[in-house]
Order: sequence, then C-alpha cells, then structure tokens
Amino acid sequence: MDNYTYLKKYSKPEDLAANLARLENGEPIQYILGNVNFYGYDFTVNNSVLIPRFETEGLVEKTLKYLAEYHLTNLRILDIGTGSGCIAITLKKELPKADVTASDISFAALEVAKENAIKNQVTIDFIHSDLFTNIEGKFNVIISNPPYIGYQDEVMDIVVKNEPSTALYAADDGYAIYEQIFAAASKYLEDKSLLAFEIGSSMQERLKKLATEKFPNSQIIFQKDLAGFDRYLFILNNLE
Repeated sequence: MDNYTYLKKYSKPEDLAANLARLENGEPIQYILGNVNFYGYDFTVNNSVLIPRFETEGLVEKTLKYLAEYHLTNLRILDIGTGSGCIAITLKKELPKADVTASDISFAALEVAKENAIKNQVTIDFIHSDLFTNIEGKFNVIISNPPYIGYQDEVMDIVVKNEPSTALYAADDGYAIYEQIFAAASKYLEDKSLLAFEIGSSMQERLKKLATEKFPNSQIIFQKDLAGFDRYLFILNNLE
C-alpha cells in the first residue's frame, strides 16, 4: 500500500485534505498520523522524536535472545537516548519483571516517551540526562540506539527536514556518543552484563577497536540486520 492510499485509509475524513497536503509537503506519514507500530506495540510519534524503524526492532529482538541465552535475571535495564521510548517500553512489555530506566537529553522526547508508557500500560523510570550525567546505580543491561550519522554524511531529505537533528547526528564522524558511553559505562555495569547498540553499517572496524580498548576481556559481537548490513554491536561481560 503506497503512502497516499494508506493515508486515505487511516485519516479521519475531516483531516484527509490537510494530511494529504502535509504528505505533499514532504512530511513523513508517521508524523502525519501520529503513530507507528513497533514490535507489535503502538507508539505515538511527532517531530520531537526519531521515527522507530525496523532495524531497531532487530536490536530489541537480538537483545532479548541474548538475555534468554545467558539467563540474566533480576534485570535492571538502562535505555540511553530513549526518544519515543520504543526500546525501553518494548523491553518492559516483553520482560515485565525487569526494572527499566530510560533517559534522554530532550525534555520534549521524554514527554512523548512518558505518553507511550501510559499508552502501553508499563512503568518506566524516565530521567532527563545527557548520557550518564543524572544516572545512578548499576545495570546488567545498557542499550542504546544513539545518533551515529556524521555531519558530512548524506541523508535523505525527508529525514533531514523532519526528524530531530540531535537524534541523528554525532561528532567525530558519528562515533562520539559510542566513545562517551564506552568510556563511562563500566561504572554503571554489574559484573555480568550486556551492552547492546544499533550502529551505522560502515562503523564495525573502528567500533571494534574502541570497544576492545575499553572492554578487553569481553566478548565483542557484531550482527547484521535483515538487509545484510552490519547493524548491531553487543558487548558481553562475564557471560558464559
């Protein structure tokens, strides 16, 4: 179903003309309709948050598999840069006994995430924080889909013109947030723990070097998305 047909099907009759005009103006259909399905759950989205994508569903799916494989219990999960809350909320839905904390530097994004937690009937501890600035305690899972596009990288116009730049771009050719998380994470990790990241498709070589420097005794695993691109980084600490 193309976007025009989809919009005609799901718009309220009184909103259809305005919605079609927004589509013609290059606005993403997810923002126009105000919601998106992620991992089978419904999420409110607007231009304060990144639109959840299929690749990020893969991050959640693979993280859940690792947690099951290594039998991690008493889960305390931290989602850094939560945006719409899709990762944190989905993990809480799939792991109801987990204690989930979600942070973001954007107050506007946190408002959307809080709305989505209510919509999906879960309790999440939301914290306004620049990475670890306001985070306390330790976690056995830290997960993030951070901004990883370099400022010089080419990006589709519909993304650049509509989605929040703070959720897209990072300094140092897109590596800055990974480096900052790697540098500080050990202070916030339990002895047996998992770090899980979505990454850019050409970032594996340098991220492997950076991760190895900070976690020399850990398993460092890269996995591909459904399109065959390197998309996920997992760092397993003392998991056997």
